[in-house]
Amino acid sequence: MARTLRLREPASEVRRALPFMLTGAVTGLMSLAMLIGVLLVVPLLLIGVGWFVLPTAIRGLRWTAGLDRRRVGAFTGTALPELYPSTEGSLLDQVRIALLDPSTRRDLGWLVVHGLSGTVLGLLSVALPLSALNALLVPSYWWAFPVDDPVTSPYPVTSWALALTMPLIAVAYAALALWLVPRLAKWQVSWARAWLAPTQAAQLTKRVSELAASRAAALEAHGAELRRIERDLHDGTQNRLVGVVMHLGIIERALRRDPESALPLILRAQDAADDALGELREVVRSIYPPVLSERGLDGAVAGLVAHCSVPCTLIAEAVPRVPAAVESAAYFVVAEALTNVAKHSGAEQAEVRMSMRRSAGSQEEMLMIEVSDDGVGGASETGGSGLRGIRRRVDAFDGRTELTSPDGGPTVLRVELPCGS
Repeated sequence: MARTLRLREPASEVRRALPFMLTGAVTGLMSLAMLIGVLLVVPLLLIGVGWFVLPTAIRGLRWTAGLDRRRVGAFTGTALPELYPSTEGSLLDQVRIALLDPSTRRDLGWLVVHGLSGTVLGLLSVALPLSALNALLVPSYWWAFPVDDPVTSPYPVTSWALALTMPLIAVAYAALALWLVPRLAKWQVSWARAWLAPTQAAQLTKRVSELAASRAAALEAHGAELRRIERDLHDGTQNRLVGVVMHLGIIERALRRDPESALPLILRAQDAADDALGELREVVRSIYPPVLSERGLDGAVAGLVAHCSVPCTLIAEAVPRVPAAVESAAYFVVAEALTNVAKHSGAEQAEVRMSMRRSAGSQEEMLMIEVSDDGVGGASETGGSGLRGIRRRVDAFDGRTELTSPDGGPTVLRVELPCGS
């Protein structure tokens, strides 16, 4: 049993590596063609025409490199990020930025390595198992070949004695495939990571840009929240308090003139004060809903789902307590998303999913929220402030927002909120 398991593991590695190496042969041919194209651009640069072709050549280089990044990422389960600077602007700006970018030089290095080796190693990986199969079948058909043109695998088979040695050759080919093919796949992965993975400097630059954008989003979200609170207090609570003061002034005059007529006015002033107090409570709840403290995020979202005008279900996979700011952001994300579903989707059914996951790169705890509906689709952030507000709120936490809403539906909003490591 132990020997069988030891044999199965290399065989499964070969089965997994063969498609990877076969696609590597295809991308190797593409890389070789791209390399020839890049080399043809070089003499054109000397006569000036190549400077107009260079941006297209660089885009083709990046597309080819991106294809292999996705191939390696699918094989290893770990994506290779693609970090290139923006090339917007004039033709001169595009050429200057692309030529000064270290990623372009690294892509060119990968193009040379993969273009010259990818196809050869890919075909070799496929040829070894096929050669083993062919050698195993040689005894069944060698006799049908002419004497002057015998089967050669790897030596001419002209007799039954030589034909009966072919199974041993098949075993040798199979053993070589078991040993070599997984290693060739690992070598290709290591080459791709060495050339195509972004440098630490590029990752740091991207992270700094993300943090700057996150800080800007946080400041914008904070400013928008302050403006909303100020507007709610000014337009709602303040007006009601002004009404209370006016009623008290009327009551004072009534008490001086006709005390018995003051009672209805007092009751009206009391109602106005109650309305102002209720308005103030609503403003406070909009800052941090007390239901989050009382029932946690699960319970608070369950309340939102229960009061949604569209039939809605909640699937919460053991979401623990997370920082209060994250809970508040998640609550308002769900609230705004369900409001959009009720107002604009025309859906008959909606669903909210919440779960905790670990980020693949940093192993940070992430709160995952998904709100979906079976409505008409076509949702867009340009159509209103609701979805933009969700993205702005999530960006303030350095989170991610993804909206999928084709015409005809369904609409799926996915949000990831970091909860701290």
